[in-house]
Amino acid sequence: MPYTKSEDNTGETCKSEPVILGMAASIVPIAFKHKRSRGQKPLEILAADIGGTKTNIALYRADDEGLHIVNQKRYVSRDHPSLSDIIQDFSGGKLPDRISAAVAGPVVDGKSRLTNLSWVLDSAVMSSQLGVPVHFINDLEATAYGLAGLGKDERATLAAGDPAASGNIAIIAPGTGLGEAGLYWDGEVYHPFATEGGHSHFAPRTREDVELFFALQKQFGHVSWERLVSGMGIKNIFHCLVSRRGVDVPEWLSQRMLDEDPAAVISEAALKHEDLLCAETMELFVRYLATEASSLVLKLMATGGLYIGGGIPPKILPLLQGDDWKKNFDNNGRMHELSNKVPVHVILNDKMALQGAAYYGAYNI
Repeated sequence: MPYTKSEDNTGETCKSEPVILGMAASIVPIAFKHKRSRGQKPLEILAADIGGTKTNIALYRADDEGLHIVNQKRYVSRDHPSLSDIIQDFSGGKLPDRISAAVAGPVVDGKSRLTNLSWVLDSAVMSSQLGVPVHFINDLEATAYGLAGLGKDERATLAAGDPAASGNIAIIAPGTGLGEAGLYWDGEVYHPFATEGGHSHFAPRTREDVELFFALQKQFGHVSWERLVSGMGIKNIFHCLVSRRGVDVPEWLSQRMLDEDPAAVISEAALKHEDLLCAETMELFVRYLATEASSLVLKLMATGGLYIGGGIPPKILPLLQGDDWKKNFDNNGRMHELSNKVPVHVILNDKMALQGAAYYGAYNI
């Protein structure tokens, strides 16, 4: 394990094992611009993973032995007016050497307007305000960098594929939104890059898909994959099914969805076989995730593997391990032989983007 997780919202110091930047030992060897020389002064990096729902933040130390996490904390993003406010609260005024943050949205020239949050980020402005270098990268690009420290027990394999597989890697990550990224293989190491593929057009395949598409088009105009393969997507699918069937939602389920995260309630009810409509919702969610993941593999020629990240997949792992996933992931017509050989893994470490932001801050700036 790259670190021992603390309980959310505690901010307590975590005793941890170091993450060694040893390319030969890495499951996924990542290309970095810099390596720390032995005897260099330890470097403190404040890493953050900024999402529409939550912001994870942690202090890391890079030294001769690798990258260690010192402490971490989780914040509800919408409870704070800005990232600077969270940083000041977490650091208590004692700022690190560098700040590196993963952002749920495109980053252009150090600037980003988050897709599912009202914050506007500018690295140059924040660097000036805080007096330390601040860098932003896309959260899926950060997830890709985080694979440098992926432990063998931090992934669940859905498909072994070809044991000798090599080549590019694709990452898809459903959470509050849908993120997608790639890692280009140069023959020795991987080079992460961001995409905004989650916002590309949803491609319906069946009559049921078309009906769902038109219902969502009426509501949103543009129907992207994120409208279906995400937390909001689970909720969208469920409400469309309720409307189409003209059924009443059970009172217990309706109340729980008012009090808790609707996507979590729906997926939990499906896993526990408590409600047929929830089960059907998650069946469609898994089908759409498999379909778009398969398309991403083809687009990136990701013969080296597919990694499924984000907050949702680890929580619904039993649903992904069923026949529905394999049937829809391999549904590529003449490209079946290619997708059938691709190793598919679920990332079980839900803080991979945070870890990746720390790696980027320590070794790529």
